[in-house]
Amino acid sequence: MTLASMYKTDYVQTLDQHSQTNLNSSWVNDKGAWMTNVIIVCLIKFFFGIVPGMSPELAWTMTTLTYNVGSYIMLHAVTGVPFEFTQGAYDGITLWEQIDGGVQFTATRKYLTTVPIVLFLLSTHYTHYAPFAFSINLVVTVINLIAKLPVMHQVRFFDINQKVESD
Repeated sequence: MTLASMYKTDYVQTLDQHSQTNLNSSWVNDKGAWMTNVIIVCLIKFFFGIVPGMSPELAWTMTTLTYNVGSYIMLHAVTGVPFEFTQGAYDGITLWEQIDGGVQFTATRKYLTTVPIVLFLLSTHYTHYAPFAFSINLVVTVINLIAKLPVMHQVRFFDINQKVESD
């Protein structure tokens, strides 16, 4: 593939992405989406809190682990959109890359970056800074936050989530 054809493909894909509202990512800016995120965290904590034999410290660690893994999969691992009308315009990009048209440092992106940090701080406080729980919470939070960095925009490791180009 020549440089000119790659540029043309990127240009056409950009035009396709901006031709209509992306229903896959526009919901994150809707009223109540941020509160839903908080409610999900509370429900996860409630669920782990009522499991018999699970200590509150372990419940907080499991809440952080579950939220960060789920958030990572939803925002950074799955590419494309579940709708057919986009004609492949978003096939190679994740939900995080689709949010706000890829513009960095919007209110939504800042919020979705802040939630794992606050959850990490709460978890480490309620686990009384136990080294093992702190380590688990730190690792999953850092992995989730690294994926959100602007420098990681459309970066793929080991060809995971790499868009397959067809000639």
